[in-house]
Amino acid sequence: MTDFSAIIHERHGPIAVIRLNRPEKHHAINSVMARELIECLDALEADDDVRVVVLTGAGDKAFCAGADMAEAVAAGISDGRDGKDDAAQAAWRLARVKKPLIAAVNGYAYGGGAVFAIACDIRVAAENARFRFVGASYGLSVGASQLPRLAGAAMAKELIFTARTVDANEALRVGLVNRVVPQPNLETAAMEMAGAIAQNSPAAIMASKEVIDLATLDLGAVKREAEHNRELRASDEHRQRFSAAAERVTGGQG
Repeated sequence: MTDFSAIIHERHGPIAVIRLNRPEKHHAINSVMARELIECLDALEADDDVRVVVLTGAGDKAFCAGADMAEAVAAGISDGRDGKDDAAQAAWRLARVKKPLIAAVNGYAYGGGAVFAIACDIRVAAENARFRFVGASYGLSVGASQLPRLAGAAMAKELIFTARTVDANEALRVGLVNRVVPQPNLETAAMEMAGAIAQNSPAAIMASKEVIDLATLDLGAVKREAEHNRELRASDEHRQRFSAAAERVTGGQG
């Protein structure tokens, strides 16, 4: 596997660890990270020696802060000139991985980062984890196709409609995460769970994942969400909302 710049790839026997690695941006998703994550997942899925993948952010402050707004502004994505959404493409690839995925959520998981987390099969969160589905505040639909199967329709609507922040304890209570542990214990807990999974039949695990996803994930809803976002990105409201948010986040630095 080639060297990466925006992610770190590690192997621990049958367990692969992917660390999002843009600490200066709280691991915000840019085109390089999205491309490298997809390339890494393709390679891991083709490697029969890999039985479980753990996704996390480098360090202890952030899992992923969402899409890199400065890059999006510079690329013209926010004004509809470019229909490509790198974060969405990477999230779609995560959702299609056949092997079990564990998200070790260490800090902020906002926007596209929250979608990365819910695209995984299991979420172990540190006590400092925070989730926020910010799409509606930017004029987009983000997470609506997958959040209901975790938190239920009513709670999914509340979190998406209000775009409010959810702390780790509430995330556990509503079913958004499987387990909450102290920050220093997060990686150990995730690796222990990955090790327990790796001991079982890989074929049976992948078959079970396929069946569970068929029972709970409506791919038509995923497709419809993507269609809506293509239309929403071309709207004046999205451009205005995104530009205002980008100004707040970047301080005018494109």
